[in-house]
Amino acid sequence: MKNLDSRRNFIKKTAGISAGLVVGGVLPGFSASAYRRIMGSNEMIRASVMGVNSRGNALAQNFAFQKNCEVIHVCDVDSRAIEKCSANIQKIQDRKPQGFSDFRKSLESKDVDLMVIATPDHWHAPAALLAMQAGKHVYLEKPCSHNPREGEILVEAAKRYKKSIQMGNQRRSYPNVAQGIKELKEGIIGRPYFGKSWYTNNRGPIGVGKTVAVPEWLDWDLWQGPAPRMDYKDNIVHYNWHWFWQWGTGEALNNGTHMIDLLRWGFGVDYPIKVSSNGGRYRYSDDWQTPDTQVINLDFKEGISMTWEGRSCNGKPIEGTSVGVVFYGEKGSMFIPGGNEYTVYDLKNNIVKQVKDSKKVDPRDAANPSSHLDSLHIRNLFNNITSGESLVADIDSGHKSTLLVQLGNIAQRVGHSLEINPENGHIIGDKKANKLWSREYEKGWEMKL
Repeated sequence: MKNLDSRRNFIKKTAGISAGLVVGGVLPGFSASAYRRIMGSNEMIRASVMGVNSRGNALAQNFAFQKNCEVIHVCDVDSRAIEKCSANIQKIQDRKPQGFSDFRKSLESKDVDLMVIATPDHWHAPAALLAMQAGKHVYLEKPCSHNPREGEILVEAAKRYKKSIQMGNQRRSYPNVAQGIKELKEGIIGRPYFGKSWYTNNRGPIGVGKTVAVPEWLDWDLWQGPAPRMDYKDNIVHYNWHWFWQWGTGEALNNGTHMIDLLRWGFGVDYPIKVSSNGGRYRYSDDWQTPDTQVINLDFKEGISMTWEGRSCNGKPIEGTSVGVVFYGEKGSMFIPGGNEYTVYDLKNNIVKQVKDSKKVDPRDAANPSSHLDSLHIRNLFNNITSGESLVADIDSGHKSTLLVQLGNIAQRVGHSLEINPENGHIIGDKKANKLWSREYEKGWEMKL
């Protein structure tokens, strides 16, 4: 009777409250554990989170907050990260998750339904493949892959193993952004034909790394995993790996993936016909390999073009924001900044329509830019797993968006524009560029379906 009364009170309290008022998946006035008990556990999703030092730590807590979800494992090659994240999770749910330095131990567990992957980029696709082969669903942070071939493998794997993969293109779950994209497709600015996107920051130098002893808290061999072995240096872990081609994919995939995905979504296109990129490492002289300044240009057979501009070391905003997109059309333009909002302008720059959100998003917060909106993305995955709701960012869509930025990086690295097959996104007649379609793997770590 007590539980029934609690459920009735819960229903009364939540009646009329929109999803936008839910913070972290839990309504005001309820603790996460109370929320979970009220909702019941018939469809409890038990998650394991891999890579919990920064973004993964925030994601693990967000998953723990969700109704009908328990984080039962946290996995990291940094023992300090396991302890920190486990302690954070224990404050949210009824029990402390078990920690593993090797995520493969977690995959052996029949209790795990879902693997959440927030590792360095070189681990994304290999870990996702192993998770699906172990019978787990996957929440995969962007980018979905380190190189184009890995993305193709994940698309094939999701079909073969019949598992769900939600890629972390969270803006596809932002209600106001989705409304704006819908209106764009309905013609609010006429036919859109050009889109620009950007990301700016003021990142400092990473210096010249020194070969030093591996810290006792780090399993360096497993951190490298599928990547060929290199000596440990003191300027790689935990964030600077982004700027090394061996493990990272640069600012283009670190932040450009989100914005290019918005453009591709709005235009309704898949693969380009031509890709070019200009830029380089200009600001500092150090070990940073990827561009700190880059402009990627993408042309499509549909008669539209899009660009992404990245400035890692000069944070001057564009259109007043550090991140955003603008669609340009025959009757006006649509501006979508980093958050859950959009503005429509006519051809004379007069505001035609503006939709705001009181909850702010900090796109420069690498760990947790927007937990309340991330929750909507997570719930979409849960609903897909339990009731078949369509994913808003499935692996097929995620791969296509990731590929656009990967092609930009390939053009940048080979030093010339690329001709692309618009039917499958493959590079046409370019041996040098096609060498970067995949990568060299550490022996024994090759991705195999």
